[in-house]
Amino acid sequence: MDITEEHERQIREIMRGMQCPKDFECYKSGFENLCEVRIICDGKLVKCLDENGEICEFGFTFGSGRFCKCSLRKYIAENFKL
Repeated sequence: MDITEEHERQIREIMRGMQCPKDFECYKSGFENLCEVRIICDGKLVKCLDENGEICEFGFTFGSGRFCKCSLRKYIAENFKL
């Protein structure tokens, strides 16, 4: 996967603005260690499809679904389709 300088700049900016209890493992692993998600509602929500989503600090339940509020995970899903 090619990450442009602009993507790298935006990722670093997102990371500066948040604290990650997983120490940005998704980024440090080259996006290999990612929870499974799906973008829904015209890109407004990130639905968590990971079995461990119940214990993630970025997860929240709404209705019968589990969603992710991690800015970095949303950016990765939107820009790299991962």
